[in-house]
Amino acid sequence: MLPIYTDFIRHHILITALDDSQFNELQKGIHLHTYAPNDHLFAIGDKADRFYLLFSGQIKLYRVSVEGQEKVLEIIQPGGSFAEAIMFMDKQVYPANAQTLKPCEVISINAQLFRNLLESSPRSCFHMMADLSMRLHRRLNEIETLTLQNATYRVIRYLMALLPDHRDHQAIQLPASKRLIASQLAIQPETFSRILHRLKDEGIIEIEGRDISTNDYQLLVNYQ
Repeated sequence: MLPIYTDFIRHHILITALDDSQFNELQKGIHLHTYAPNDHLFAIGDKADRFYLLFSGQIKLYRVSVEGQEKVLEIIQPGGSFAEAIMFMDKQVYPANAQTLKPCEVISINAQLFRNLLESSPRSCFHMMADLSMRLHRRLNEIETLTLQNATYRVIRYLMALLPDHRDHQAIQLPASKRLIASQLAIQPETFSRILHRLKDEGIIEIEGRDISTNDYQLLVNYQ
């Protein structure tokens, strides 16, 4: 494996607390995969014996309802990890589907080997707990937003999460298609586009394709 991938793994938040001997042991269970757009990494119900770090590209985690409607759970960006929590479950199967949105380089790690190393690395356990706690907090916020707030609030909160600072005249790029983002926010794509254009018409944001810039951050925060 090229040093660029090894360095990426070595400094990932889930791995960095391992000492050198533990990391050398972990490398026995690490594989690099390349995928084309629309490839599937795993399907719901598959045996979950590996977890993943995304080096490049973009991956969606999703489920399909009994009516056949796709619900996007998360869009993984480079540097992100997924499926790591399953190693602590009694039934170790993937609870969602994973599909690439772009050409991807993905690192998979043997979950049982990593779990064995965690038992002798308290620091790594704390890093893992911090990562899972942060994800849980994010999920609770998402549940509150999806169940208690209207579509406009969801879109505004989503945009605010993308903004690096609390100031005017910031430029961001939507990380995925409007259809996928709408699915993640549990609204229709037309509703998502309509809300964006309403914000544009009122002078709060500017839109050009996936590029969005804010004219007035405080107006965005206070918009109802």
